[in-house]
Amino acid sequence: MKILVTGTAGFIGSHLALALLARGDEVVGLDNINDYYDQRVKYGRLVRGGILNELDEGPSIAYNQLLSSSKYPGYKFIKLNLEDKDSMMKLFETEKFDAVCNLAAQAGVRYSLSNPQVYIDSNIVGFTNILEACRHHGVNNLCYASSSSVYGLNEELPFSTDHNVDHPISLYAASKKSNELMAHTYSHLFGIRTTGLRFFTVYGPWGRPDMALYLFVKAAFEGGVIDVFNNGEMFRDFTYIDDIVEGIIRVIDNPAQSDPGWNGKTGRASTSSAPYKIYNIGNNNPVRLMDFITAIENKIGTTIRKNFLPIQAGDVPATYADVSDLIEDLGYKPATPVQEGINRFVDWYMDFFNVKVPKA
Repeated sequence: MKILVTGTAGFIGSHLALALLARGDEVVGLDNINDYYDQRVKYGRLVRGGILNELDEGPSIAYNQLLSSSKYPGYKFIKLNLEDKDSMMKLFETEKFDAVCNLAAQAGVRYSLSNPQVYIDSNIVGFTNILEACRHHGVNNLCYASSSSVYGLNEELPFSTDHNVDHPISLYAASKKSNELMAHTYSHLFGIRTTGLRFFTVYGPWGRPDMALYLFVKAAFEGGVIDVFNNGEMFRDFTYIDDIVEGIIRVIDNPAQSDPGWNGKTGRASTSSAPYKIYNIGNNNPVRLMDFITAIENKIGTTIRKNFLPIQAGDVPATYADVSDLIEDLGYKPATPVQEGINRFVDWYMDFFNVKVPKA
């Protein structure tokens, strides 16, 4: 297939693009390469994909110009904002995609508290442009990133895609819930097959610098102090990047189908009479935050200094994914052990930043 993957300078998107290329798909990657976090990591991901040859070439990437990979003949990249509707439509018209995986978005729960407009522009306006481009250019296979944050005030664990998600507690979560509603509307009106993926705390090599694992490892190597919220009594369904990518690929290969038995009185929230589906993708095995930190300390061989704090606005104390639909429909369940995933991340971090294990 020829697949548009948005967010390919990002964490999940960069891994997905390489996995699709490895199996023979043609990929057009898109990203605006904003400065939400350390751009060296974003440029490093583009170097890994052959879009750039060296990290210091990053700032010279021209806007709205297709670049070809020097490593992968089937890979092209374009620097573009999702909000740029005219350029987006032109890209769809020119490239004629078979499928789209929209992973580009303004990420981060806490950042949304102080920068709400960015989330509206990227996650609402940008996603509308993706839907419209699919509609007008015959793309009938769209998967997109949602988030476990949509569960908001729901306290019933594990989180099921049939649970109520009408009480988000951050604008980021609200924008992701909005994406699901918008996708259903386009599935219903125009027959576009849409699948939303509620990711649960993705981690691994090339991970985001604003995420806990990166911050904790950085502090371990630099002797810094980490903030541990809710006094460490947080549980997260940490999910390794390779497991996430495998799940996305299975979704791309098996686009949503309408449920002929669905009705508005008794139908499940995660399906529809339209070709629409929602999946959780999580490890189905929540880990206590303090145990996660201990696993990092075990790998590096040092104790990380900790600043214990109350829970922050917008945070939930626990996430836990019910992935029964993923198993039943796609025959798949994420399974990488947390210690193994952390070990791989630390090895990548040491290599990328050329650091050594601290002396005891």
